[in-house]
Amino acid sequence: MKTNFDIINAYNKPKAEVFLSEIEGKNPLFIATIATTETGKIPGLSAAGQNPDFTDFTPPADAELLLLGKCKSIQGVPITPEGIPTPGLVTMSALNLADIPVIIANAGCKVKPQIPFIELGGNSGRDIRSGNSVDNVEEVIERAKTAGQQFAKTSDYLVIGESIPGGTTTALGLLSALGINAEGKVSSTLPLNPHNLKIDVVRAGLKAAGEKFGSLNNNPIKAISCVGDPMMPALAGLAIGAANQVPVLLAGGTQMTAVLAIINALNPDVLCNVAIGTTRWVINDTTSDIRGIISQFCKVPILAADLNFSESILSGLQIYETGLVKEGVGAGGAAIAAMAKMGGAVNKELILKAIERNYAVLMSTK
Repeated sequence: MKTNFDIINAYNKPKAEVFLSEIEGKNPLFIATIATTETGKIPGLSAAGQNPDFTDFTPPADAELLLLGKCKSIQGVPITPEGIPTPGLVTMSALNLADIPVIIANAGCKVKPQIPFIELGGNSGRDIRSGNSVDNVEEVIERAKTAGQQFAKTSDYLVIGESIPGGTTTALGLLSALGINAEGKVSSTLPLNPHNLKIDVVRAGLKAAGEKFGSLNNNPIKAISCVGDPMMPALAGLAIGAANQVPVLLAGGTQMTAVLAIINALNPDVLCNVAIGTTRWVINDTTSDIRGIISQFCKVPILAADLNFSESILSGLQIYETGLVKEGVGAGGAAIAAMAKMGGAVNKELILKAIERNYAVLMSTK
């Protein structure tokens, strides 16, 4: 691994270095998997949107930002209630710097994006407290596998991110159903991680489904159906389909541990070709433990983009350093892919300048 890469080897360092050497100088394809869930509207769970109902528009707006450089579903860019811009701005800026192509995969959005996208056949998710949160799980996985196989033929490796508000809570639900201890370990877009609320929501969902911790450890399909979200089967299927042929970088934070757990349950043989790509804010987060979740069931390496916004000219970006947002829309993985492709010519300073420039343009046309 070249020392001029601003990339941290955060878990299983030997394998992380091998993975990075495999993708260095290569041409990736970035896939953004978007979906919505009523779980994201539970007050106090998510900062993805100015109010809970706005979360229906966040994933399509993120997708439009990646493809068009602007949003059509909303004005400006998706922001938190505090006015902090979406991590999709980080993703867009990094991908543009390295000229990395983007595909949008709709896993189940209530509001469809106003751009071209592939349809994987999922529906928007229900509140997991119902114990019946996701439809068509097997069908979506199979469709996504087929798509992943085809996308793998078009590029050297895949980077697959997500945008789904409330996704860390559904991740806790899925992991709990599979018997993986993630209480107090999943991340949050909020600086004060609402662990107790998430635990209460998940336990209510498991109870409503007639299940308990670990009772679905041999049935990942039912686990997703009961207490998961529609992003999970789509992203897991894409990764399984592609990883038989090319490396796959799962771009995200603790939500990706749920995707890994699904892959591990369905097709563990492909995990040798998979890594997680996230941000420094996730691996340094004292309110979550991505390593502690993964280490319970596999040794998939974690890479983290060493992004730092403390010197930004924009207060909305500086606030990332306080623990708000941390990750999303594949921001960390996109930054890693951009740096790896450009051989260090793209670094964290260049990415920050591009983000500031793009943000200024977006705000001026709001």
